[in-house]
Amino acid sequence: MAGHPDQDHAGSRAAAVLRVTSGNFLEMFDFFAFGFYASYIAKAFFPSENEFASLMLTFMTFGAGFLMRPLGAVLLGAYVDRVGRRKGLIVTLAIMAAGTVLIAVVPDYATLGLLAPALVLVGRLLQGFSAGVELGGVSVYLAELAPPGRQGFYVAWQSGSQQVAIMAAAAIGYALNRLLVPAEMGAWGWRIPFLIGCLLVPFLFYIRRSLQETPAFRARKVHPPVGEVLRTLGHNWRIVGLGMLMVAMTTIAFYAITVYTPTFGKNVLKLSDTDSLVVTFCVAVSNLFWLPVMGALSDRIGRRPILLLFSGLTLVTAYPALAWLVAHPSFETMLTVLLWLSFLYGSYNGAMVVALTEIVPPEVRTAGFSLAYSLATALFGGMTPLISTSLIEATGNKAAPGLWMAFGGACGLLATLVIYRRLGRVPVVPGSVNPART
Repeated sequence: MAGHPDQDHAGSRAAAVLRVTSGNFLEMFDFFAFGFYASYIAKAFFPSENEFASLMLTFMTFGAGFLMRPLGAVLLGAYVDRVGRRKGLIVTLAIMAAGTVLIAVVPDYATLGLLAPALVLVGRLLQGFSAGVELGGVSVYLAELAPPGRQGFYVAWQSGSQQVAIMAAAAIGYALNRLLVPAEMGAWGWRIPFLIGCLLVPFLFYIRRSLQETPAFRARKVHPPVGEVLRTLGHNWRIVGLGMLMVAMTTIAFYAITVYTPTFGKNVLKLSDTDSLVVTFCVAVSNLFWLPVMGALSDRIGRRPILLLFSGLTLVTAYPALAWLVAHPSFETMLTVLLWLSFLYGSYNGAMVVALTEIVPPEVRTAGFSLAYSLATALFGGMTPLISTSLIEATGNKAAPGLWMAFGGACGLLATLVIYRRLGRVPVVPGSVNPART
């Protein structure tokens, strides 16, 4: 017996959310694994007598992938706006999978010499090029898929899928730490999460191929060529720039509390790998809760008040929270501080991502969103492990990463004030609330 039409439609939307966010899962699974196993990767591909120098080279390779994001955002974003959301998301998954496989199977420095770190760098560049449009493509797809007035809730699952990936990676890391001794982890154990990512690729291709094109894209009569998309982006450079500053808050906070947390807990606070992984797992669970809750709240009260409140709280509390953690380094304190930072990140991001889909002109929505997001990630978020490590080394202050997070809060606060003052009533995705209302 057939179900109620509304129920069937809701079920098909839920299935589409799962299919479209699958690539986000793979991206963040690999990114988190690279961050957590940075010390092992450093020894395998960047051997040095100086542990700081080796780790810095690893984080520079990690950050290099983010420098490719703006290029991927422009080129692949224009392609997606031209050919459609579905086809574009399949292409991005293929490129991302190639980078993942490369990192998983490249022999170490002792076997290949300089070719080994060069190939790892190529893998990161491929991942970065793909990721440049992956987030934008998924976010725009979800915004255009959502029923009227529920864009915030639906788009939040773009970030939500990343939290599931972090939980999975942390759980695998915890199991490996229990099963393998440090020598085994350094020799080959760190590759296991990347190989698991490779095994997921065929399944992700299978479920993403069944995506349907969004009604909003099908309804558009004109699909501009790549050159016209690029010209329109140029005309809207102020919106892209302000969007980049708005994203700076979320991307700095995200990489600080997820990718950098295991390294900070282990190398700076001298806590165990297990403690750092448990904290990271709890942070991902917290993020997964706050993202859709605040996305849904922003559907009801508007994006602006949530963005202002949580960027301001990040500005004034990030450094004091880290200073308290450094003064009392324990598992309990680390968990408390990171859950507070997770609350700030999840609440802000739940409103921010959907707001970004709304302020970019529809004809370049994927490219514009992706460019703003990728520029912020390249210049701010992706460099968070590198900048945090450098700040601690330069100042001798273990709480210095809190200053970097506070800077992100200032960027988000300023951008929100300017965007909603300049635009007044912001162009929105059809069916959504006016995000400028207070």
